[in-house]
Amino acid sequence: MRVLAMAAMAAVCVAACAAAPKPSAEQVRAAGGVPIAPGIALFRGDFVPGRQPDGNSIVLQAPDGLIVFDTGRHREHTQRLLDHARASGEGIAAIINSHWHLDHSSGNRMLRRAYPDVEVLASDAVNGALTGFLADSRRQAQAMIDRGAIAEPQLSDVRGDMETIAEHDSLIPTRVVEHGEEREIAGRRMRIGFSANAATAGDVWLFDPATKVLLAGDLVTLPAPFLDTACPAGWRDALAALDAIDFKILVPGHGAPMDRAGFGQYRVAFDHLLACANGNDEAALCIDGWLRDAGTLVPASQQEQARRLLDYYVVQVLRAPPERRGRYCKAAA
Repeated sequence: MRVLAMAAMAAVCVAACAAAPKPSAEQVRAAGGVPIAPGIALFRGDFVPGRQPDGNSIVLQAPDGLIVFDTGRHREHTQRLLDHARASGEGIAAIINSHWHLDHSSGNRMLRRAYPDVEVLASDAVNGALTGFLADSRRQAQAMIDRGAIAEPQLSDVRGDMETIAEHDSLIPTRVVEHGEEREIAGRRMRIGFSANAATAGDVWLFDPATKVLLAGDLVTLPAPFLDTACPAGWRDALAALDAIDFKILVPGHGAPMDRAGFGQYRVAFDHLLACANGNDEAALCIDGWLRDAGTLVPASQQEQARRLLDYYVVQVLRAPPERRGRYCKAAA
């Protein structure tokens, strides 16, 4: 995988970072994170067999406190973010949710309990999800539990998701992101972006000009694109918009950080996957093409998982009847 070495990620810290005391690399690692640039730590959300995943979380230092980009699903994951905040000696001033998927937002509950005055930035797509996709998921999960169709450890994960949906106030942003802009968040000047009709109805991304780190959320996911609530054509357009940003490091919603060449490879693989699924080749050939185009972005240990995911997405999503295939491609207001 085209992951940048730690030495290549080093850069001159900006004045916005200098105002706040920096936890040492040892403190960051002790909390379960990895420093990827001055004042920025990554907390990986990995896939564990039999369990629901956590998305990647990133913590940025700012003059007025910490900024947490995505909060994970499991208590253990979110606890690492709280441990990091305590080690830094600072509070959490802002949460940014890249989108409403629960592996990126369930941790809001823990963080908002610990920091009741925290600002939460996200798109308002969560409102539609709560009355649509998430409401349906909760009903289906309850029916499966009632007939004994879910066993541990997945049962605990499903119950946790159901609790998050039921107690959904923590998912609602205090500041709705509707368009891209440059602004200060917790005193740190950054560019916050918005992509409609992409991986979800509204995806938020963040670019830090000082370190040239781009936090893409689920606009970039490995070992495959997660198309459950996606508008494929809009997602392709969103990737083109990200490519126009002068970033050096891109942190995906799932997977390891990549450089510009790695992202270019991801875009090629994504475009070819959509083109293949729109044609008449067997699904297996489209999956083979993804793995070939993605190359080392998908390590050998994750290729079987990528095949399982894409076997579903190609057949059940990309080749679904038109009314299902376009259900998440809503007309712009």
